[in-house]
Amino acid sequence: MYTFNELQTQIENRIDALEFSTPPEGLFEPMKYILSIGGKRLRPILVLMAANLYKEDLEKIYLPAIGIEVFHNFTLLHDDVMDHAPIRRNMSTVHEKWNSNVAILSGDAMSIKAYQFIVSCENKHLSSVLEVFNQTALEVCEGQQFDMEFEDRTDVRVEEYLNMIRLKTAVLLGGSLKMGAIMGDADDKDADALYQFGLNLGMAFQLQDDMLDTFGNEAVFGKKIGGDILCNKKTFLLIKAQELAEGETKIELEKWIRLEGFNSEEKIAAVKKIYEDLNVRDLAEVEIDKYFELCLDYLASVKVDEVKKENLSLLVKRLINRSV
Repeated sequence: MYTFNELQTQIENRIDALEFSTPPEGLFEPMKYILSIGGKRLRPILVLMAANLYKEDLEKIYLPAIGIEVFHNFTLLHDDVMDHAPIRRNMSTVHEKWNSNVAILSGDAMSIKAYQFIVSCENKHLSSVLEVFNQTALEVCEGQQFDMEFEDRTDVRVEEYLNMIRLKTAVLLGGSLKMGAIMGDADDKDADALYQFGLNLGMAFQLQDDMLDTFGNEAVFGKKIGGDILCNKKTFLLIKAQELAEGETKIELEKWIRLEGFNSEEKIAAVKKIYEDLNVRDLAEVEIDKYFELCLDYLASVKVDEVKKENLSLLVKRLINRSV
């Protein structure tokens, strides 16, 4: 069995070795840039970890796994344009370093490259792998659309938010694991259980990400803290605060949401205080713990030797305590 770190090293080495040598350079340079500036490589590692539960030889699975990472980074290029985000992984975003048109077109090219890598899987798995990937890719787009629609709404409910992050973030983790299980020749029940494991892990991961955006350390987190607050992004924290706030607190919160001219640091500090006063951070942590417990329950139902599942269990524990 390979450890998380061993698979991460393998993925990094293989991404570094990718060649995009065909012109025009202006199309492929941003692609190389976004892939070179780091990231946890969580999604391709999940593909490999799932397959590794059933087989030792992963050579034919590395390139499809990299395809998932390329697809993920394609979504980041477009998300950063839509969110006007200046920083990604402590580096300038592609649209800041070049421009929005470059980011959009290079992102389009990345989505096609992702398919090229994914269809390199063994022919016996191709139909099933593509079925999972196509459904997952469409759901990611659905989640992004919901996220954009929420920007203009003041009545977003927690249930709607949770469905949005399920689509935008969690399904790609679940899909990564299911694709890996399929390429590892797992049976349907195990493949579905691993999908649910990844789905619930993704829910916890995104809720935690929202928490870190508000309460994390900027130098460690890799992007500006408080960005969600500044753009009134509908996160679990904001939706819960709007639901719970009363009287002067509600007036204060709505004032900051409506205010167009403001000092950034002042707004972040004021809204964070409201979150703390309403204990929404604690409520978010309860929700995060719920999804972590669910993902462990699904992992327990996977019918392979418990020793083989230790690396996935360790990954969950690692993510529970993450600061980035």
